[in-house]
Amino acid sequence: MIQYIKRENLDVLKYDACIENSIQSRIYAFSWYLDIVADNWDVLVLNDYEAVMPLPWKKKYFLKYVAQPYFCQQLGVFSLHNISEEIQASFLNKIPNKFVKISINMNSGNFSSSKMIEKKNYILRLDSSHDKIFKSFSKGRKHAVKVGEKNNLQVKETSIQKLIEIKKEFYNDIIFPEKIIKNIADYVLKNNKGFILGVYNDEVLLGGSLFLKSKNRIIYLFSSNTAEGKKLQAPSFLLNTIIKQHENSNFILDFEGSNIPNVASFFKSFGAENEGYYHLNYIHLLKSIS
Repeated sequence: MIQYIKRENLDVLKYDACIENSIQSRIYAFSWYLDIVADNWDVLVLNDYEAVMPLPWKKKYFLKYVAQPYFCQQLGVFSLHNISEEIQASFLNKIPNKFVKISINMNSGNFSSSKMIEKKNYILRLDSSHDKIFKSFSKGRKHAVKVGEKNNLQVKETSIQKLIEIKKEFYNDIIFPEKIIKNIADYVLKNNKGFILGVYNDEVLLGGSLFLKSKNRIIYLFSSNTAEGKKLQAPSFLLNTIIKQHENSNFILDFEGSNIPNVASFFKSFGAENEGYYHLNYIHLLKSIS
């Protein structure tokens, strides 16, 4: 039986255990993460937390709607065992009618349906040596890494505040919730669930990234670079460093996107492969949405 459980009534230990041990496990679905990124969220629960589907939601003009939060690429159904398309459909049809619209990303382990569109997410498996992985880089990406090496760039820890300042100065067209990314960074650093690295040239910060680390995934969540950083190929140099540090491991470098052609091309140039997931966008007027 699938039940709708409000956040305040959730058995957090059982819920997080389901996310941790699920076949589709993603850091975005943990209770602490959703508490940071979602205005509100409740959960659909199968039996005794055998499978769950978190539902982040907002309210506007007295209307409630399910909406994907910032910095939260994939949600959907998470299960301890393989589930059928019918069970996933049952979850979707259990989304309460009080939500007038559903706009949510499923995860790459979920099924598609006629109401969903595919989105791209590029990943790079780090189970080989750096030398072998580097050979799969495009010619342009290899050159970009060498530009960073020739300029003696260095990678070391930095702060989220410095990266935010770079973002605000050099990315005028991008609006993002500063408080949310700060709170994510604070939590993951305190709880060993992520790290922040900067790229420096002669002690001058050129840019950097916040990475999440959960189970076997390293997620490229937030990044910013100065104009000089882009010129000196700081992003390529940093990502190549991450690959070196985690070579011959069971980690996957998750680039977190993208359907934007230029961004997708950048990620693919590291030899990354597409691990697609699906987006559900639906006006909740009809009974069945599966």
